[in-house]
Amino acid sequence: MVSKKVVENVAVKLLQLAVTELPRDVKEALQRAYREEESKVGKAQLDAILKNVDLAEKTCAPMCQDTGVVIFYVKAGSQVAGLENVELALRNATVRATGEVPLRPNAVDPFTQKNTEDNTGRFIPYIYWEVVPGDIIEITVMPKGGGSENASALGMLSPSEGIKELKKFVVDTLINAGAKPCPPTILGVAVGGGADIAMKLAKAALLRPLNQPNSNPELAKLERELYEAANQTGIGPMGLGGKITVLDVKVDYAHRHPASYPVAVAVQCWAARRATARIYSDGKVEYLTHDVV
Repeated sequence: MVSKKVVENVAVKLLQLAVTELPRDVKEALQRAYREEESKVGKAQLDAILKNVDLAEKTCAPMCQDTGVVIFYVKAGSQVAGLENVELALRNATVRATGEVPLRPNAVDPFTQKNTEDNTGRFIPYIYWEVVPGDIIEITVMPKGGGSENASALGMLSPSEGIKELKKFVVDTLINAGAKPCPPTILGVAVGGGADIAMKLAKAALLRPLNQPNSNPELAKLERELYEAANQTGIGPMGLGGKITVLDVKVDYAHRHPASYPVAVAVQCWAARRATARIYSDGKVEYLTHDVV
């Protein structure tokens, strides 16, 4: 039986970790970007980012004033009893974290413009469910900032153009975004399925560790080509020019209708915040993305 209180406490901790401490792979990517950046201005921006990351971790304060819209990804073991309690626990955790971390209230009614003041609302926090074998619950939180989200794009491309048009669409999306998503960014790219499926896959691709190559050789090759093309744009850190515009590109796909070729680009800022934990059937909790004593 899953404990609602355990889920709530773990989710509060995940939100605190996510907004105050980047995962190891993201920090390493930023450090590598600093070493490789050739522009003095770009290098100075990366230096400021790394100092900000270090200060946030030391003071346990959010690394960015925009703590994002809260999104949870839940892998639920099919043998776990009490899964009906999880959604309320995650919602309660979001309310608590808003006050305790704290998180900036970012849930606004699009019609009345009223802010709920606790980061909850209709379909917020949003929860993606995946049923898996076993008796373990794995919870990942991704607080998604507004600036990077505004740079994301969906294109319904011509099937006859294929990969060539996909590459152009991704690079054009990056160029149109410019400095707005606070580069260096991470791009989640997905093709196929349908408009909603492509964007869902693109956003989920942002959860893949930056030091984890794609297991599909063709997709790994495409990711490298898109990475190289993106970093030839010269946009650079914080849009001030330089060699490093993206830290990585992650690609996924679904089979498509013969008449349709949807391509989604989910843009993530340098503050690629995510945190994951597993809750075992005996109540044990294991944090996968962060070192928790």
